[in-house]
Amino acid sequence: MKSLDGIKFAEMVKMGAHNLSQNANYVDSLNVFPVPDGDTGTNMNLSMSSGAKETEINAGEHIGKTAQSLSKGLLMGARGNSGVILSQLFRGFGKALEKDATIEAKQFADAFQAGVDTAYKAVMKPVEGTILTVAREAAAKAVEVADHETDIIKVMEAIVEEAKNSLNRTPDLLPVLKEVGVVDSGGQGLVFVYEGFLACLRGEALPQKSATNIDELINAEHHRAQDFMSTEDIVFGYCTEIMVRLEEDKEPFVENDFREELNVMGDSLLVVSDDEIAKVHIHTENPGAVLNAGQKYGSLIKIKVDNMREQHSAIVNEEGQAEQPSAPLKKEKHPYAVVTVAMGEGIANLLRSIGASYVIEGGQTMNPSTEDIVKAVKEIGAEKVLILPNNKNIVMAAEQAVELLDIEAAVVPTKTIPQGMAAILSFNPEATVEDNKQGMTEAYAHVKTGQVTYAVRDTSIDGVEIHKDDFMALSEGKIILSTPDLMKASQKVLSELIDEDAEIITILYGEGATEQQANELAAFAEELNADVEVEIVDGKQTLYPFIFSIE
Repeated sequence: MKSLDGIKFAEMVKMGAHNLSQNANYVDSLNVFPVPDGDTGTNMNLSMSSGAKETEINAGEHIGKTAQSLSKGLLMGARGNSGVILSQLFRGFGKALEKDATIEAKQFADAFQAGVDTAYKAVMKPVEGTILTVAREAAAKAVEVADHETDIIKVMEAIVEEAKNSLNRTPDLLPVLKEVGVVDSGGQGLVFVYEGFLACLRGEALPQKSATNIDELINAEHHRAQDFMSTEDIVFGYCTEIMVRLEEDKEPFVENDFREELNVMGDSLLVVSDDEIAKVHIHTENPGAVLNAGQKYGSLIKIKVDNMREQHSAIVNEEGQAEQPSAPLKKEKHPYAVVTVAMGEGIANLLRSIGASYVIEGGQTMNPSTEDIVKAVKEIGAEKVLILPNNKNIVMAAEQAVELLDIEAAVVPTKTIPQGMAAILSFNPEATVEDNKQGMTEAYAHVKTGQVTYAVRDTSIDGVEIHKDDFMALSEGKIILSTPDLMKASQKVLSELIDEDAEIITILYGEGATEQQANELAAFAEELNADVEVEIVDGKQTLYPFIFSIE
């Protein structure tokens, strides 16, 4: 192939995005934590999907215009370090080609190099051994090959081969990867994109999902050395992302000046912009300060804040993104509503049965956005609303939603499903929003939460030695035991949490557990305290065989 136009490039983007999408869960599973953080594959997938959608809508023969559409779509959809860096790689790529209707091999290679240059400029403190390294070394190989090769397919083959080689070298560049003998998952995601490009150019079907042992791969791009720290060692705990629509009546925007202003607020800083939009990613202790800084230049149109100190217990999102809000059971207008979040059909039905007006499907790493919450509240049509996040990572999104609503609303900051259950049961439809918030908050303070989940790799956390495929017992979020025996882990949680003051035990069993096992645990709970009342619910939740509520 001697030349490439916009129509063929759009097909490449579509196939690259699809290849990443079908492997996103795999990339998500590469984290060091025994309960996966699960964000690199998800972030790259959502970012690339946004770019591919914009490209498909605006595809034309002029490759420069098609590449610009990809750049715009990626910028608008970019999430996390990995997504923002991906957007910058193709921003520089598109900028290099903006005037070209078709391109040849050398222009193709030079565009990849331009993308690398742009991405490195966007990162305040580039770290080698990440997606940046894989992109840089692959682009350099492309430029080298294009000096004597006129076939674009041959250049793309060189890019894929070198990207894979570079990925395998990442442990030699990033000490935390060398320590455990693994590679960077951001780079792995980029390889999936490039493999899709090559398959399209060759006219081949997409490669099969990687069969590489996930013990050999890991995500260090997003959290890097923090992945191997104790939670208490994390200096900047909030992964904060904002998008600002730049406005003429606000302060003049200068990207480098803004980057320097934010640099003192944290680390892992990325600032990218075009004539209309500025996008920020930073790890900070003060998300509010970042928001305030952005508002000097225009309107905040997207906000996302995750508590990274909680992400060690987050779960891989099997769907690759937050689910859309589920439809409420009733469509009539609610004068006073309780909107909550849950993962698992059985848990959602339980929350509705005890008084929830609307359940948004989501949870760990399936975090609904501020927009999702606002849409849910508007759909229910309430005059007053209380929002129960049931997850620490969703509390700030809920609080942002309250600020965007034009009705009386408040967040009851529940962190777990058991807390949400207790709060809903104490809801008083005759009380004011503020009185309900206070009363519901007091109600869930008396609830204890236990969980059992599984480990995805060998590690040690809080002094507990953990082995891959073990079941981990969590008492109030703290790992207290790792064992290959599900029932032993579950009994350990109950023994830790049930005391003489316990009155009601709710056992929520999900995937990986059976009703018979739940009944056995109910009997065990009654042995610990003969006076407790035990309820068993088929929660149908993923990744947590058991969740326990102790009141």
